[in-house]
Amino acid sequence: MPLPQDLLRRLYTEPPEGFVATRDAAVAEARRSGDPATAREIARLRRPTVAAWLVNLLALRRPELVADLTQLAEALRAAQRDLRGPRLRELSAQRRAAVAALVAEARRLAADVEGGPPAGKLPLGEVEATLNAALSDAGVAEQVRSGRLLRAASYAGFGEVPRPQLRLVTGGEEPTPPAGPPAGPGHRAADRRTGRGEHAGRADQAGRKAGRADHADHAAREAGRTTREDDRAERAARKADRAERDAARATREAERAARAERARQRRALERELTRARTDQERAEAELAGAAEAEHDGAEELAGIERSLAELERRRARAEQELSRRKLARRAAERAVTAARRRTGEVEGAIEAVDAEEGAAAEGPGGAD
Repeated sequence: MPLPQDLLRRLYTEPPEGFVATRDAAVAEARRSGDPATAREIARLRRPTVAAWLVNLLALRRPELVADLTQLAEALRAAQRDLRGPRLRELSAQRRAAVAALVAEARRLAADVEGGPPAGKLPLGEVEATLNAALSDAGVAEQVRSGRLLRAASYAGFGEVPRPQLRLVTGGEEPTPPAGPPAGPGHRAADRRTGRGEHAGRADQAGRKAGRADHADHAAREAGRTTREDDRAERAARKADRAERDAARATREAERAARAERARQRRALERELTRARTDQERAEAELAGAAEAEHDGAEELAGIERSLAELERRRARAEQELSRRKLARRAAERAVTAARRRTGEVEGAIEAVDAEEGAAAEGPGGAD
């Protein structure tokens, strides 16, 4: 049964100082839950070093950056296989930039982790070495992607140089001297009687000579074998030297290409800066014109508002004068009405007087 991913993520992203306590707590929890198999699996987990922890932070919190590094590694290996120098130099420059960016991101991620090591004690050199190893070794790259790296890795850059397999040549026992030709009965009798000791001495001397010859042949064969092995070792060393020189030359060419690329980028940025400054000056001039127009508009609006205020005051005075005149008109209308009423009353009185005079005049005179 696979372990819970959230537990693995928590274990390998928290500072290494808290790894053991968190792991032991998870073991105890699994045991309380009646899952001894999971408890044993969790107990087997090992605490990473600080450098491995930083790499695990990258793999678990910024997996897209690690994926980009893997793609760059595949491109580098393809360029090395195809011996494409310009492409290799370009990719080498990208490799340095990518590794530097990842190291900076690891420093930033570590700063965001509560209780992590201080920034001055982070083993960023080991992180860089591990990332470079991941670029060169697919096995290291797989460990980095897993987010469960336990220790930093490194890579020499040229692969393994074959070691000469030398054997120590030692002298063996001298061979048993070969027996001489069989002697006839007469000789054996004479040997037994007079020259047995002399004959044995000559046979022993001949045997020693044959043994020395065999030993010399054996030593010559071993010397030749040793010489061939030394030659192979020398060729391997020369091959390694050539590889190192080629790598150094590729590094220098990559650095020159990187410098040229930086110079090109600087020129492009300077041109862009010139255009940006020109646009800035144009925008500032437009801003000054717009600010001046805004000021003029504000002045014009203030003048209009002053005129409106004056008109409002004049309107208020006109309304007051109109009200006064309306009152005067109403008073005049009342006066006219009263005058007309009085005129009618006077006219009625006059008519009554005239009527009385007429009646009086007609009465006495008519009787005579």
